[in-house]
Amino acid sequence: MPFDPSDLMKDRLTDIGPPKYDRFFPPVIKDNYGKWKYHEILQPGVLVHVSETGAEVYTVRVGACRLVSVDLIRDICDIADKHCGGYVRWTTRNNIEFMVDDKSKLQPLIDDLKSRGNWFPLGGTGACVTNIVHTQGWVHCHTPAIDASGIVKSVMDELFDYFGSHKLPAQVRISLACCLNMCGAVHCSDIAILGVHRKPPFVEHERVQNVCEIPLVIAACPTAAIKPKKVGEYKSVEINNARCMFCGNCYTMCPALPIANQDGDGVALWVGGKVSNSRTAPKFSKLAVPYIPNEPPRWPTVVQTIKKILDTYASDARRYERMAEWIDRIGWERFFEKTGLEFRFEHIDDYRLAMTTWRTTTQFKF
Repeated sequence: MPFDPSDLMKDRLTDIGPPKYDRFFPPVIKDNYGKWKYHEILQPGVLVHVSETGAEVYTVRVGACRLVSVDLIRDICDIADKHCGGYVRWTTRNNIEFMVDDKSKLQPLIDDLKSRGNWFPLGGTGACVTNIVHTQGWVHCHTPAIDASGIVKSVMDELFDYFGSHKLPAQVRISLACCLNMCGAVHCSDIAILGVHRKPPFVEHERVQNVCEIPLVIAACPTAAIKPKKVGEYKSVEINNARCMFCGNCYTMCPALPIANQDGDGVALWVGGKVSNSRTAPKFSKLAVPYIPNEPPRWPTVVQTIKKILDTYASDARRYERMAEWIDRIGWERFFEKTGLEFRFEHIDDYRLAMTTWRTTTQFKF
């Protein structure tokens, strides 16, 4: 049948990819798609969107963890069936949003959520700490330097009061990536938690030729730090430690090159990133703390350092000023002075191609 470029979905017969998104819209969203005039935050975790047609949608946002049980999902579906006509959505930051099309349905929904204890905390809107988006960590990933869920739980336990309130000057987005391959959004977050390896992979020479394709291992290294080597009777590889950047790509290709190390792995903290293009240009996160050792199960040093940075920002920044804008206003010298963080040689950016990474905005000027 002929392809019609003016109607891309006509006669589309394929099961490749996800179903079309509008199949899952609540009726009020489908009827008013593209017609929304404005939205307001009525209270922490509660929003209203108003359409040109006069229709209103009330959204209740509650925080959730990334790894959820079947029982919790069943409870969420029960709430959606009871109050929202069976519709529910997850945000990209692991929040759950329940939507109702009438204000009379809003308070019963809120009361139901609050009656279930702390399982469904309202928040994550406006000038708050939004839910932490994070990677998989020790529970599921093969290259992490740190845990993900454990650190996020520990940090949010300490910052929980900032999630369900509007006490901060502006929103603060915190993210975590358990290694520098960055499955998380740590490159552009107000506060970012990054797992760092500090030692090169250990080469298990007797296993390499049996479980790895050596050319692929060599090709996987972004800094050309790996070359073939004969070790006794084994075909293996050799790593140039001076060129290694501890990314773990080689371990992805070859399980005989483990990179995890309990003494070398730890946490780096970054600050001052943002995706928003309002007021000032988007910014990359910049290094604040080069290394904190892993301290499971509660990571107290990481938690207290983040709390110190956030409390300093909360007390010193102006209204609507994001973390990056506050730091730009006071300067990095005073940032380190006010937060009490140590300035070290790792903070000096001597990457010679950095200019190519600084152009991050639609506000482009030469």
